[in-house]
Amino acid sequence: MDGVLHVSGAPITGAAVAVQRLRTAGHRVRFVSNSTTRSRAQLAEQLRSMSIEVDEEELQTTGGVAARVLKGKRVLALTMPGILDDLEGLQLVGMNVDAVLVGGADEGEETGRIFSYLNLNRAFHELIAGAELYCLHKNRWWQTADGARLDAGAFVAGLEYAADIEATVLGKPSTAYFAAALEALDAEAGLTWMVGDDLENDVVGAHKHGMRTLLVRTGKFRPDEVERSSVQPDGIVSSIAQLPEWLEQNP
Repeated sequence: MDGVLHVSGAPITGAAVAVQRLRTAGHRVRFVSNSTTRSRAQLAEQLRSMSIEVDEEELQTTGGVAARVLKGKRVLALTMPGILDDLEGLQLVGMNVDAVLVGGADEGEETGRIFSYLNLNRAFHELIAGAELYCLHKNRWWQTADGARLDAGAFVAGLEYAADIEATVLGKPSTAYFAAALEALDAEAGLTWMVGDDLENDVVGAHKHGMRTLLVRTGKFRPDEVERSSVQPDGIVSSIAQLPEWLEQNP
């Protein structure tokens, strides 16, 4: 959603109208996000504040997936406080864990969850003791109104290297994440469009699952990345505002 419908909370011009036009045309819509800063309820409220009509059940978040996958496990979670509501039901503990979960942590008030050396080292010790490594996503960076910022993928890669382990990615671009979205829509992959601003997580991930893709020139879009990539989107538009018309012309 961030980068397609808004950037750091500032709505993309025409986004609300575009979503309404899609609904009016009979399209089923699913909002899939790698956001790790807000819960599903908070994301829904954020979109409504931008005049984008959305039901909470239409949103798919990485936190919700983590709650299902890690149910019954003891988990050390390095995550932002905002998504803790989506992790309800998990046993969040600090040691002797079954799994380490890495999300978009920050230098926040909850010192037990920030990406400090102390906490990363604690996660490292749990991993070499046998815990499994999971991440909400593995994004290298994300786009804000103030420019690009380092994302959780750098820390995930560091833990993978240090513990000689491979993380299980729960969000985009994992096949399971796209499969869950298609199941919720009761849709076939080949008849479904993934609209995003991230070439790697949105376009490449969706293509691997057989979906059609449309890239917007907002958010993380970088023309040089498109030129270098061996996987190309099925289409590119200036912003989501052009999406309804583009779909009418390219059924």
